[in-house]
Amino acid sequence: MNSLTLHAPRYVLGDLLLTRLSRTRGADVLLVTGGAALIGLSAQVAVPVPGTPVPVTGQTLAVFLCAAALGPWRGPAAVFTYVLAGLAGVPWFAGGAAGLTVATFGYLAGMIAAAAVVGALARYGADRTPWRVVAVMLLGNAVVYAVGVSWLAAVLNLDARSAVAAGLTPFLIGDAAKIAIAAGLLPAAWHLCRPSEDATH
Repeated sequence: MNSLTLHAPRYVLGDLLLTRLSRTRGADVLLVTGGAALIGLSAQVAVPVPGTPVPVTGQTLAVFLCAAALGPWRGPAAVFTYVLAGLAGVPWFAGGAAGLTVATFGYLAGMIAAAAVVGALARYGADRTPWRVVAVMLLGNAVVYAVGVSWLAAVLNLDARSAVAAGLTPFLIGDAAKIAIAAGLLPAAWHLCRPSEDATH
């Protein structure tokens, strides 16, 4: 692997899928819609956490998997579509809710931003080995929490320590589990799907 290969833009898993389908705008829309649906389904796994209005859900795992698989524009588009559909009345926010709470809006906005970051890094190969996946998922989580916790502090009038205690600390164990799942799934997907000439990258 030479330096040109290391720094050259790469494709994501979604691009491989499109090469096996028809590479049309309609196929892109199908991927984005499917990603939004996956995020919506994952949000139905929601566990209330005492002391915070934000539940533990499968959302962030689905967001990061979609972002890595779909890339820097289809990934955020899938999250944005999920949010817009929820605001329009589709009951697929956390726990089957239609509409969102003011407190959780910052996390959804953070997920859109994080999807752009994770998708961009995935295009450069950040989703192809377990340790790279761990690093990019940690960064994605940092983006979600930077936006989400700041918003939570603003709307609930919390100081920084209280906002972190309510909006970050209760979710760290769950985040670790999600990162471990992603670190197994994404490299395995590449192992199964990537073309043979890419196998050494």
